[in-house]
Amino acid sequence: MFYWLMKHIFVGPLLKLVYRPWVRGGENVPTDGPAILASNHLAVIDSFFLPLMLDRDIVFIGKQEYFTGKGLKGRLVAGFMRGVGTIPVDRGGGKAGEAALNTGLRRLQEGGLFGIYPEGTRSPDGRLYRGKTGVARLALESGAPVLPVVMVGTNIAQPIGRKIPKVMRIGTVIGEPLDFSRFHGMEDDRFILRSVTDEIMYALLSLSGQEYVDMYAATMKARIAAGLAEKGEELGEPVAPGGRPVPEVEPPTPPDEDDEHDEHDEHDEHDEHDEAVEEPARADESTEQPS
Repeated sequence: MFYWLMKHIFVGPLLKLVYRPWVRGGENVPTDGPAILASNHLAVIDSFFLPLMLDRDIVFIGKQEYFTGKGLKGRLVAGFMRGVGTIPVDRGGGKAGEAALNTGLRRLQEGGLFGIYPEGTRSPDGRLYRGKTGVARLALESGAPVLPVVMVGTNIAQPIGRKIPKVMRIGTVIGEPLDFSRFHGMEDDRFILRSVTDEIMYALLSLSGQEYVDMYAATMKARIAAGLAEKGEELGEPVAPGGRPVPEVEPPTPPDEDDEHDEHDEHDEHDEHDEAVEEPARADESTEQPS
């Protein structure tokens, strides 16, 4: 109930009015049944805008720190995260991280949507980093399809350290589902897990046009904090996950205003056509006599 109120009454309408978010590929999300939405992670607001663009409810993993803040602000953030179904995860790994993934598995077994950020943390510089294999384990154990999801512009609207996002258009691109049923029963094979994870990350790279870094984002953050690296520094020749060829992809851009109006008009025409087709059926039903 709280999720519905936040999305449709309190927060959702305001975000749509101010940021005018756009989505491409929404038809790839199944209308029912389980699915894993594996997204790049550029900003805190990723977890706000992606659910906003979906008709179905989605549950995400969120870092433990969102639930342990102090004072009024900390309690409000924790309450909001719990209200929208965020699952806290200890990014230190171990049993706590495994428990969070098991919670996600139960969500999928119940037929729901589960969102996960394979990079494990926000990108420190807008690039796409090496994926962790938890997403692959979830896919193989659940049998659910994986939908690659790309958030567009959230790192510009809310760079690390900024609390209130800058007003600009935010985008979401959802790719076609990836089927890993061919690896059923192989979730304990670490080479298979890495291969599946790299395939998912390559799909994200092919949608986003980001530069790929074959290093965990957490490692890069630690190097930056220690003064051993700088944000966005060159790391040699471009690479892609799993040694694949680097795709030549332009970053997604918002649709033109005219295109959006055309889509709305086409949608309205389809609705009118459907209503016209349904009318004779209603007339037949009204004249049906009991036998």
